[in-house]
Amino acid sequence: MEKKQKTVAEYLKKNPEAFLKKRKRKRGSLQIMVLGFMSIIFLGALILMLPICNADGRWLNFIDALFTSCTCVCVTGLVTVVPAVQFTLFGKLVLLVLIQIGGWGIIVCGMLFLLVLRRKISLNSRVLIHDYFSTDTVSGMVRMLIYVVKGTLIVESVGAVCLALYFIPEYGFLRGCWYGVFHAVSAFCNAGVDLLGDSSLAAYAGNPWINFVIMALIIMGGLGFWVWKDVSKFLKNLLIKKEGLEKSLRGMALHTKIVLTMTVSLILLGALFFAAAEWNNPGTMGGLSGGEKVMAALFQSVTARTAGFFTISQSALREASKFVSCLLMFIGGSPASTAGGMKTVTFAVVLLTCWSILRGHEDTECYKRKIDISTVRMGIAVVTVGMMLVTAGTTALSLLEPHVDLIDAMYEVVSAVGTVGLTADVTPYLGTVSKCIIIFLMYVGRIGPITLPLLMAAKLGKKNDKRTLPREHIVVG
Repeated sequence: MEKKQKTVAEYLKKNPEAFLKKRKRKRGSLQIMVLGFMSIIFLGALILMLPICNADGRWLNFIDALFTSCTCVCVTGLVTVVPAVQFTLFGKLVLLVLIQIGGWGIIVCGMLFLLVLRRKISLNSRVLIHDYFSTDTVSGMVRMLIYVVKGTLIVESVGAVCLALYFIPEYGFLRGCWYGVFHAVSAFCNAGVDLLGDSSLAAYAGNPWINFVIMALIIMGGLGFWVWKDVSKFLKNLLIKKEGLEKSLRGMALHTKIVLTMTVSLILLGALFFAAAEWNNPGTMGGLSGGEKVMAALFQSVTARTAGFFTISQSALREASKFVSCLLMFIGGSPASTAGGMKTVTFAVVLLTCWSILRGHEDTECYKRKIDISTVRMGIAVVTVGMMLVTAGTTALSLLEPHVDLIDAMYEVVSAVGTVGLTADVTPYLGTVSKCIIIFLMYVGRIGPITLPLLMAAKLGKKNDKRTLPREHIVVG
């Protein structure tokens, strides 16, 4: 694969026209993503405003409709109204559709629409899918698209059945099935929007079935579709072909190894911290049994990485717990998944780069592999832009909402940028300007903090591809 990538890179370097075509194509896919998400958000807002969508039979004001549509399409979960009370069944169906579109992404949904109409997927369309999933080749893109859609529907269906088994005895057959479907889709898409009221899953803090089904859906959605495929291949080699653990692991992609390592580490370390910090906190875990406290700590660690559901009060968390939650929300899930955040692989690349520098290594290394310098630069850029967004958003929110503590303002902003949906009871009380800021942050967080700068650079930097400047030493550190 490294030889193939090198060959492609050399080809593009020796053929400026091919390079410009590739750059133009990339800009086109970015434009589709940026404008596509924006269009769906505004269309969803216009529909949610309609009296038919609102339980009181009145028009919903535009800002709240836009906020709700954005939080669904951006699979965030922050809400200024209570969906269970505000919307009719039709309105909730609209929420469900918006969440599924947001989870899959505009390009996947567009290609799926063409497949349903039995239209031929053109080469340009295959290239869009290739750019969206960041693959090495354009071959097999339609199969990949079908794999993603089928896999999603299977996992969501299993999750819906599992949840419905519990909800049906409590709410009746039809409502129980509906709740199962909605919350399975919301959990898998890492949206965190619920129909249970204003306390999310707090009523089920001691229920292992609901907790672990929701956590499983969140984790599955946050791993990424490429990881699914690679893990399936690994299990096939290990269990069916009997190749042995070591050989099967060697066949696993570096991307998958990093995703799984980071996911397991963050979940376990987060759970240990929350258990230690909140064990005796009467506002969160203090009133739970020992087993329920462990489960609540695990759920908080999982949901903080872009889901938005909660089983314990977020406003009552200790400040240290809020800060650690901010770190987990900022990191988020994995690339090519339904999750948001700066992504586990991005954070891992930055950490590995720092570690390589401290050890005096020239290259960023992981699992006896060298990570390309372009990937390292992109990772650093994503984290830096994300931190700038958080800093600017927290400052603006603190100035506009002086009654909100700084840590709660940062919690709200990081939750929006990471498209998480957790809030320290701040969202419903935001002013109009603050809501607009959160809407913008959710939108940027969903399309990717680096996407807009890349789109601008693609338009403005065409003539600088071959630019070479003299070097000069500067002092850092």
